[in-house]
Amino acid sequence: MENIWAPWRMKYINKEHKDYGKCIFCEKLADDKDSENLILHRAKFSFIIMNLYPYISGHLMVLPNKHTSDFISLTENESIEINAMLKKSIKALEKAISPHAFNIGLNLGRQAGAGIAEHIHWHIVPRWEADTNFMPIINDARIVPQSLEDTYQLLKKAFDDG
Repeated sequence: MENIWAPWRMKYINKEHKDYGKCIFCEKLADDKDSENLILHRAKFSFIIMNLYPYISGHLMVLPNKHTSDFISLTENESIEINAMLKKSIKALEKAISPHAFNIGLNLGRQAGAGIAEHIHWHIVPRWEADTNFMPIINDARIVPQSLEDTYQLLKKAFDDG
C-alpha cells in the first residue's frame, strides 16, 4: 500500500483539542494582516475569508463581524449583507477558478458539525465534475490541487476587480 502524505493535517489535528481562548475569527478580523489571515473582503457587517483547512481549492467562509453563534440574533442588515457576500463569493470564484457548481452550508452548533461553533459562518465550497474520489473515504485525506497562497492571489484579484 502506498502512503499519501498530508503533513498540513497534523497542525489541524493538534489544534482540535486545544482551547483557543479567544475566537480565532475575531482575532483575524481585528488584525490588519488580511493577506496573512486569508481575508479576501471586509464589509460593514461581515467578511469573507478562505478556509485554512479547505475541502478543496477555493473553499471560502462568510461570517458576521460580530461574534455570535446565534443565527436568530443577526439583524436584518447583517442577514442581507451576508447574503450579498455569498453572492459576491460565488461571482469571484466563478471569475477566478471557474467551478462547475457550489455547496453552500451552515452548521449551527457543534453537534451539527460546526468545527468552530462559537462564531457562526457559512461555507462556500466550489465543485467540479469528477472532483470527488475515494481518498477521503479510504485514507481520511483530501487532495487540494492548489496552494492556499496561489488560490488567495487569484481570488483576491477577483474580489478587488469586482
